[in-house]
Amino acid sequence: MSDQEDSPRPADTLLIVDDEANILAALNRLFRRDGYRLLRAESGREALTLLAEHEVGVIVSDQRMPDMSGVQFLSAARERWPDTVRIMLSGYTELSSVTDSVNQGAIYKFLTKPWDDVTLRETVREAFQLHRVTHENTRLNAALREANTALTRWNQELERRVADKTREALRHLHVLRASQETLAHLPMAVFGIDKDGYLVMANRASERILAGAPALLGELADAVLPAALLDAGLDAAGKGRGRLADGRQVDFWRYPLGGVAGAIGTALVIENVTESEPS
Repeated sequence: MSDQEDSPRPADTLLIVDDEANILAALNRLFRRDGYRLLRAESGREALTLLAEHEVGVIVSDQRMPDMSGVQFLSAARERWPDTVRIMLSGYTELSSVTDSVNQGAIYKFLTKPWDDVTLRETVREAFQLHRVTHENTRLNAALREANTALTRWNQELERRVADKTREALRHLHVLRASQETLAHLPMAVFGIDKDGYLVMANRASERILAGAPALLGELADAVLPAALLDAGLDAAGKGRGRLADGRQVDFWRYPLGGVAGAIGTALVIENVTESEPS
């Protein structure tokens, strides 16, 4: 690990808890050289107040203190601030109670009094490394939960939009089918010609004008439809009159599709067919 990673950071706050003022002073002098932000408390209750007011990474606490023991204090700290890394200083006579707390997860490590300065400083340095990793994992997990929540909301919104679009598409499909059925059963012959001049629609009644008309879809309209229907002039209402090759006279309308410019094609509707008179 690099020196930059090992060096203290501005957020590396160390809380020292001991009911003896001289011990607090000694620990303060020991850790001051390491660049930590130092907080001191003379009791567990005072330490809990400081924890509520400051973001603390590592706690070093004595075990034997009046009113609240170190084990009790660190257990309470673990319940409320689980990301803190907790270190116990204790005498040999207190090892059994401290061991129970270690086994329960309330304490990261414990060192005996009198402590070794080098060992204690190294233990605190490692504790801060652990706190950084734990803190980063907590942050990443929170970010992941937030991202998952956002993804869930996005998926729900996407599903809602897909459902709306599906319903809309089905409605349009039903309208289209109904329109096709209506056109198919109209008594008037109806032809549809696209903007490129190809015959793209012919209903059943169109057979009266052009035998086999449905089979001619895709052909150029001017190659299969009577010229009279395409070339005859129209009146102001769009109505025209012409005579087919077999002599029948027809009344028809030509309507531009897509507006007056006929941008998408032309509809041709034949209304009246007058049979030719025998010669």
